[in-house]
Amino acid sequence: MKLSSPAFENDGTIPERFTCKGENVNPQLNIGDIPQNAKSLCIIMHDPDAPSGDFVHWVDYNIVPTAIIPENSGPGRQGRNDFGHLGYGGPCPPADGAHRYVTELHALDRMLDIPEGASRSEVETALDGHELASAELTGEFSSLD
Repeated sequence: MKLSSPAFENDGTIPERFTCKGENVNPQLNIGDIPQNAKSLCIIMHDPDAPSGDFVHWVDYNIVPTAIIPENSGPGRQGRNDFGHLGYGGPCPPADGAHRYVTELHALDRMLDIPEGASRSEVETALDGHELASAELTGEFSSLD
């Protein structure tokens, strides 16, 4: 499976508009080579460089398989991010330099039987044993820019 965005290259800089300093909306995601037997997609975006530990920015699951996740959308069931909200919360690092933001995409053989507002760990537990393929897209952002 492949994951990319027209907004930034893999390992490139995430534009400010997709962060807390901008419009705080998710960038468009382009998805390729989805397994034919996939029943749903799941997105988990996190910051492994956060001072408090791996910080979750977006959990979106039970997405009907599609080639494009549009900008400023929540196409599936929204999970709870570490800001304490449902849906996307863009990069918002402290003034300690650049952080990496990893967007994971998982193709699953079923829809997940968990309610909206699930945490990353609840989603990861539910997808265990049901993953058909995965892909990652990493971007960087610094609040010092």
